[in-house]
Amino acid sequence: MVKTNVLYQHGTLALLVPGLLKGTLTSGGLLEHGDTGIGTGEGLDGELIILNGVVYQVRGNGEVRVMPKQDTIPFGNIHWADYQSLGNVADLELDQLGKHILKGHSANTFFSVEVKGTFENVTTRAVIKSNPPYKTLAQTADDQRVFQADIIEGTLLGYFMPTLYAGAAVGGFHWHFLSDDHTFGGHVLAVGGATGALGFQQFDSLDLHLPTNDADFMNHDFSQDDILSVIEKAEQF
Repeated sequence: MVKTNVLYQHGTLALLVPGLLKGTLTSGGLLEHGDTGIGTGEGLDGELIILNGVVYQVRGNGEVRVMPKQDTIPFGNIHWADYQSLGNVADLELDQLGKHILKGHSANTFFSVEVKGTFENVTTRAVIKSNPPYKTLAQTADDQRVFQADIIEGTLLGYFMPTLYAGAAVGGFHWHFLSDDHTFGGHVLAVGGATGALGFQQFDSLDLHLPTNDADFMNHDFSQDDILSVIEKAEQF
């Protein structure tokens, strides 16, 4: 029996900060823990959005492909979808959508949000894959491509992490998008208007899986890294 109250996470965003970008879990292994999620490929190879048990990879050139199950990732969130309907939203910007959700829900727990519908003025990004020796997160994130769509149908998928746990992932909302025709997506920078069905799923457990078989991770001194400010800049730029 699947546990819909558990958010599974492989790796942390903090480990990406100094450039620990090596893949340490296969996408097939990630799918053992859920059917819906987000993440990134080895070397920050694009942005992942997982829907209905399929891992879609939006690469730095804008290409959207199904990620092979043997390909590896350094970071990913995934869960078994069991969204509860919160009705419909209309013409909400991304910040307005977040405020709308938090009006009726605690900001002290983890949850996922899904909006299926029509979106206006969507801006996304994907990072160009980095190769060893890997650069830092800040350096790698500078080599990204930005994509825009005026009006598009698709799925906006987000996770919310309380600021208390920032570093493990992004404090606040973290959004990815995939169009229904699988030709457009990525990490979301802006949405001018979201209209569609809103789903909400709360978690009471975080299953954090660390890459303990990776010597670079096990031996790195994270006390020397400016983790939170680097993550905030990389996620918002």
